[in-house]
Amino acid sequence: MGVFAELDRIDFDILGLLQKNARMTNKDLAETVGIAPSTCLERVRRMVDSGAIRGFHADVDPAALGVALQAIIAVRLKHHMRKMVDSFHTHMIDLPEVRGIFHITGSDDYLVHVAVKDSNHLRDLALDSFTTRPEVDHIQTRLIFEYTPTWRMPELG
Repeated sequence: MGVFAELDRIDFDILGLLQKNARMTNKDLAETVGIAPSTCLERVRRMVDSGAIRGFHADVDPAALGVALQAIIAVRLKHHMRKMVDSFHTHMIDLPEVRGIFHITGSDDYLVHVAVKDSNHLRDLALDSFTTRPEVDHIQTRLIFEYTPTWRMPELG
């Protein structure tokens, strides 16, 4: 994570537009927020360099890749020593089925979002990549019926 530059209303507008359409041209972006294209490009580069913009991504439907089943796997660790927590986290990051990892508080320690081909693939993933880990005490798997992302830019002060 970088040292974030101070963001103003125009930066927030640029971020909001890029979240909706990362393919928007710099010219259209500048016109929409009411600044010169050179100024807009400079602002975007500054936000990329500072880490405020972490990347520009295609939103790919997992079903198009043959992974039609998604699940959340709640994980309770045996111990909470940093070495064990870090080892588990690193292992999860390296699994191709993992779409997201949430390190949380409460009775479980992690929620892991996975996408797999089918229920057999999910079972194999749970047995081979979760329950065999020395850090893991317990897992509980929940199927996702539908996922609708809703994150929006926060309002400025």
